[in-house]
Amino acid sequence: MKKLTLFILLILANSCAESEKKTNSNPDLIITNAKIWTVDKSNPESEAIAVKDGRIVALASTIEILKLKGPETDEIDAKGNFLMPGFIEGHGHFSGLGSSLQNLNFLKSTSWDEIVQMVGEKAKTLEKGEWVEGRGWHQEKWTTKEDNLVDGYPNHQKLSEVSPDNPVVLVHASGHGLFANKKAMEMAGISKETTDPSGGRIVRDKEGNAIGMFEERAAGAIGKIYREYLATLDKDKQIQKWREGIELAEEECLRNGITSFQDAGSSFEEIAAYTKMAETGELDIRLWAMLRHSSEEMKGKAQKARVINAGNNFFTCRAIKTEVDGALGSYGAWLIDPYHDKPDFHGQNTTEISEVQNIADIAVESNMQLCVHAIGDRANKVVLDIIEAEEKEKPELKDARWRIEHAQHVDPADIPRFKELGVIAAMQGIHCTSDALFAENRLGEKRAREGAYAWRSFLDAGVVIANGTDAPVEDVNPLESFYASVTRKRIDNGFEFFVEQAMTREEAVYSYTLGNAYAGSEEDFKGSLEIGKVADIVILSEDLINCSDDAILDTEVLWTIVNGKVKFNKS
Repeated sequence: MKKLTLFILLILANSCAESEKKTNSNPDLIITNAKIWTVDKSNPESEAIAVKDGRIVALASTIEILKLKGPETDEIDAKGNFLMPGFIEGHGHFSGLGSSLQNLNFLKSTSWDEIVQMVGEKAKTLEKGEWVEGRGWHQEKWTTKEDNLVDGYPNHQKLSEVSPDNPVVLVHASGHGLFANKKAMEMAGISKETTDPSGGRIVRDKEGNAIGMFEERAAGAIGKIYREYLATLDKDKQIQKWREGIELAEEECLRNGITSFQDAGSSFEEIAAYTKMAETGELDIRLWAMLRHSSEEMKGKAQKARVINAGNNFFTCRAIKTEVDGALGSYGAWLIDPYHDKPDFHGQNTTEISEVQNIADIAVESNMQLCVHAIGDRANKVVLDIIEAEEKEKPELKDARWRIEHAQHVDPADIPRFKELGVIAAMQGIHCTSDALFAENRLGEKRAREGAYAWRSFLDAGVVIANGTDAPVEDVNPLESFYASVTRKRIDNGFEFFVEQAMTREEAVYSYTLGNAYAGSEEDFKGSLEIGKVADIVILSEDLINCSDDAILDTEVLWTIVNGKVKFNKS
């Protein structure tokens, strides 16, 4: 009897062990009844997916995936909706996005009076001397025009009247200029005698008085006193506000189906903070950052800021950012030939070429990617020349995936050079349709047609395009940028900007997923849905590959999943 009891116990123990083993091998999550676009050429479509420990373990039919389900497995029934890799924002400003969600936001403002009213209401809530902060205005997008404009900009008078005791700083939508009121200009010591800095311009009226607009490097005068003001504030409160902004930015990204974000310019302090947040599991989306400082500040320090895959692939800093010119809308893009609507002006070289070269040298020494902001055709040519010279000395740099950020207007003769030099064109689809209001005026018909936002020409030349929004310059919504990429059509009035340069649907999805992963040297673990890669997934209400153009704009983000965990659920 004792032997029989022992035998039964052994059988039960073995059965429990087998059951536990089976449970442990079951997926944590399965998604069934989906229309899956994997962005994997070897297996482009599927119906269901299984996830274990944050990684994809199976892609198959719903029937096959259901066989893997265990008692602890969560299931999402996609109900026939479209499933793809999570969107990767290929060029944005993460803390800037957070700040824009905390302060006045003028992205949708259609008049100067509307902006003035918002500033006045904000000023009433502040103590005397506190700053009014805002961002996102663009004079070319106003439907109601102001009188007595100077180069398209209004005078500061209305702004100064509603905020006489509070300095005001309103950053242009492009990020390449700002508007200040009288109080801020007085504090900065701006007068008729104040000279324009190299690479910048203080916009003045006929009498030589500053109207309040500071383009490119000229914005530094206002920025300096604003930073001095911030330095007087409680340090802990500043850090708390920054953290709150980061949380808001994460929430905004997840609502929009974004699972990774490539940040185009972080400080040493921010990189240290992001690293710690990744290591302690505080990040809800994956961040990839470019270090942004002067060459003097980075000398001997950049290598220490290099961080690869901290916190289970949640944070990486492997790039350095610099710039050569400004923005097209504010006449800051550096052009070979003069502006069509300002024939005596070629734009702004905002950073001395010797400084850009110094930063390129630091990138080489630190084993970092070089990422250079260049919008005008002359700026792009200069950056390509620098990269070509570096590669002649070190041919292995051709595989370093150095990037030109924006590449908005390029001499057609320079497009093949991107491919020859292995340079990635980090372009933002939404910039094309946003800038369509003025791009042809700035460049003229021929230059706008042949070299402005020339996605088709780049793709046909074999160049990798990394897509994005440049948030908070534009709304971070990837669907609007996707729509612009495949239609080159404005949402508000249907105006089309040289549609022959549009992307296909497949190319646009790639540019927002695997293309961006490749641009950050992270395609080995994300950007497509393949067994072994991280389970960063978005489920959408519309099939982006096959739906109508109009349906793209009606698309809703239903689920956002990062590392196998649901981070946003619309229902």
